[in-house]
Amino acid sequence: MRKIILMMQVSLDGYFEGPDRDISWNRVDDELHQYMNDEVRALGGLLTGRVTHELMAAYGPTADADPAAPAVVAEFAGIWRDLPKYVYSRTLPDGDLGWNSTLVRDVVPAEVAALKAAPGGDLVVGGADLAATFLRHDLVDAYRIFVHPVRIGRGRPLFPPADGGPVPLRLEGTRTFGNGVVQLRYERP
Repeated sequence: MRKIILMMQVSLDGYFEGPDRDISWNRVDDELHQYMNDEVRALGGLLTGRVTHELMAAYGPTADADPAAPAVVAEFAGIWRDLPKYVYSRTLPDGDLGWNSTLVRDVVPAEVAALKAAPGGDLVVGGADLAATFLRHDLVDAYRIFVHPVRIGRGRPLFPPADGGPVPLRLEGTRTFGNGVVQLRYERP
């Protein structure tokens, strides 16, 4: 059965974005980007919210047509276009979202279970609001958190306050990149 993996960038002090949705503090260099390309290429699909989808759709699918785009960014464009994407939104209009994307209105645990049971690679949930909903429904099986060596002091935390007590996790591994970013890989026992 496929897993739902929460994959996000986070500051050392736990924020995925600073004030005004600032992510300029991210230290994604070519080494880290190539690693993420390789990780995403192996997936069975992406689960995103409207904001993340619109952000990616504004640049990602055509980045390989930009001669000034770094090679890892151009490579990611093709990976992103080809992957199935499930876009969770109550506000996007019905119709074709393009780029192998399916519109989903609500996170329904039974529907997510059916998606997990389908053949293919693991699925990544991205975007803090959607991730929070998946966490609230206890739908996240694994975590791939990229901790950046920076404190930003304020912003939106990756993990919002939650009821239910501690959720034990098992460390599956770590990886340190040359720019100081550390990936933490955890799974549910």
